[in-house]
Amino acid sequence: MAATNSPRALWHLSSAESRLLPTTSAVPVDGVRVRAAYSLISTGTERLVACGQVPLSLYDTMRVPHQEGTFAFPLTYGYSWVGRVDQPGHQAHGRWVHLLHPHQDWAHVAPSDWTLVPEDIPPLRASLASNLETAVNAVWEVPVSLGDRVLVMGFGIIGSLLARLLTQLPGVDLAILETQTARRELAIEMGFELADSSPRTPYDVVFNTTARAAALQHGLDHLGREGALVELSWYGQQSIELRLGAAFHQRRQRLISSQVSQLPPARRPRWDYQRRKALVFELLRQAHWDAHLRECIAFEALPDFFEQLRAGHQPMLGVAVDYGQE
Repeated sequence: MAATNSPRALWHLSSAESRLLPTTSAVPVDGVRVRAAYSLISTGTERLVACGQVPLSLYDTMRVPHQEGTFAFPLTYGYSWVGRVDQPGHQAHGRWVHLLHPHQDWAHVAPSDWTLVPEDIPPLRASLASNLETAVNAVWEVPVSLGDRVLVMGFGIIGSLLARLLTQLPGVDLAILETQTARRELAIEMGFELADSSPRTPYDVVFNTTARAAALQHGLDHLGREGALVELSWYGQQSIELRLGAAFHQRRQRLISSQVSQLPPARRPRWDYQRRKALVFELLRQAHWDAHLRECIAFEALPDFFEQLRAGHQPMLGVAVDYGQE
């Protein structure tokens, strides 16, 4: 692919194989060398990418900055990368930065592509930034109000970050619905309440992060009149079936799609992506986010990890790639 002194990245070569190989991209004119410390694996989306489940119609919109190749394979992918600027003489030399970038051991990137990480936030915690943005965006979609009964379905990385964020809103009555035993136990350990399978009182707001049609249907079935269900899952090419012929219309329920690449309409007159990112890093000053990172794997182990992911392995919350640079 390229000279051996090129950075190495995780390449998905097919729907069945991933390998660490040199990159092929040219160095940008204003590129500054940054060495990777950590990158977060967004397991739901990245499993679908690695399995070739991106619809052709989304090939352009699903591209991430610095991605090489296409979703038809081969390609590099990933979108929450933290590294240290390694260019003596540059004003940011030695600083931690966060940017949207595939899993790769080092890169030359333009300063306009990165966000400086506040000095009191550890680089590992900073790798949560992109997924926490997803959670912030979801809360803005409704929004959640004082005293609301709220259900979060799924306690993976997005569901757990969303739940933590919701606990910071006064008066919210929050419950977690999770079918996997280990994740249920972890939710309890982290101080969250589990939902009853058949709650007597309907919810005001439901968030679905499971990518499962059965969970989506459950959320609608237990959503109150004029209530809103925010769908954060991405299903790729999977078709799902819902029963919308009974309470959905009678109760005037709302089903809302939330996607981090678009700010909710009510925020757009006053907010931009930079302001949202600044909010996320302000939130990340709190140490309790560290509990959402449960596993670190070495960069060299990434191909094996994706082999397990394709086979159905479900990690516990956040999984970060450790490049051994800190």
